[in-house]
Amino acid sequence: MSEELTTAAELFDAIGAGYEEAFGRRPVVDAAVRELLAVLPPAARVLDIGSGTGRPAAADLAAAGHRVTGIDVSAEMVRIAREQVPEAEFVQADLREWESEPGTWAAVCAFFAFLQLTRLETERALGRIADWLAPGGRFALVTVPADVEDVPVDFLGHSIRVTSFPADALADRVRAAGLEVTGTRAEAFAPGKPGAEPEEHVLISARKPG
Repeated sequence: MSEELTTAAELFDAIGAGYEEAFGRRPVVDAAVRELLAVLPPAARVLDIGSGTGRPAAADLAAAGHRVTGIDVSAEMVRIAREQVPEAEFVQADLREWESEPGTWAAVCAFFAFLQLTRLETERALGRIADWLAPGGRFALVTVPADVEDVPVDFLGHSIRVTSFPADALADRVRAAGLEVTGTRAEAFAPGKPGAEPEEHVLISARKPG
């Protein structure tokens, strides 16, 4: 195991394409994207937070004709995503600092984007996402549910610290941000790379009233 990496940017710059090799097509992410494709109007504006390599989420949404913007804290992930999904826009940015006009997005995705944020930062991010969504807009959140805070774990050969919530507690925080939870789905996932342990994934689907 390497020495502890203190930021998400350092972690994902180091992992690069290896992340997609291990976690490429996760069933709950595919389910989240299918849900969005079923309800979004044509050419909808979609924000993909923690867009990673751009696949599968941004790629599938852009292929369906939606206008996708991905933000990721890792310069290497943004480079890979721009190469793999040229029909979408990718920006290197930290969610905690990135700004958007209120009511401008038909959908926001956040797939495993909060695991290296504090609980307070996650709550603040949910509030900002609710503000960014247009009335009736959709939010799809996928994470690893757990009652953990600042816990060291081994992830693809790197030591990192993670924070999460139990699924019910996270759904409560989505509601507290002003969004209506429309469904949840949980599934076990076994990554396809040595050093990546099986884990539970949960999808929380929500919409902004209006």
